[in-house]
Amino acid sequence: MCGRYATTKSNADLSQLFEAVDVAEPLRASWNVAPTDPVPLVRISKEHDGRVLDTARWGLVPHWAKDLRAGARMINARAETVTELRSFAPSFAKRRCLIPADGWFEWVRDGKEKQAFYMTPVGSEPLVFAGLWSAWGPESVLTCSVITTAALGGLKRVHDRMPLILPADRWSDWLAGGGDAEELLRPLSERDLEAIEVRPVGAAVGNVRNNGPELIEPTTNITLF
Repeated sequence: MCGRYATTKSNADLSQLFEAVDVAEPLRASWNVAPTDPVPLVRISKEHDGRVLDTARWGLVPHWAKDLRAGARMINARAETVTELRSFAPSFAKRRCLIPADGWFEWVRDGKEKQAFYMTPVGSEPLVFAGLWSAWGPESVLTCSVITTAALGGLKRVHDRMPLILPADRWSDWLAGGGDAEELLRPLSERDLEAIEVRPVGAAVGNVRNNGPELIEPTTNITLF
């Protein structure tokens, strides 16, 4: 999975959707989220005895890392190794989260050219990535990673990886901690993934300085292979 996605819902929308207490910073819509950007997530809080909507820096930083720069290389955690790697295993066991998104971007190379694609639900259903969080340093800076898995169905045409997407009936088990790892990391079926549109978009999303709804508008006369 590439390192760009979109998330545009407000604090009020997300706290209602996830039935979560809002403790997040005021959220700003972003159509071009990049590594180390602040992003919304939902996690379990002992202080609030339940779900909270919070804000984290994208790129998980383990407690033993020397500085926050380590997170730039850890925006994603592979489902195949997340239970084993020192960087991610403790968070998988105890600090799982939900990361809301409108969609994500990938690039397909054709010779010297690259075409950007935006993957987003066909209908109005929310898109929720399985994530991990951790707190780093004396100020407990919240950081997070998106879990990825092998791409399935038509999504294999744009990239060999995709985010692990969780439907609403799996949110509670994911947030609970513990559980059967194989079941928790089960990807959506190819049939379910047919509800994900693969949309060609313009090259502007490749520049992190660009950020607006025009980035997700479809580009005409382009087909995927």
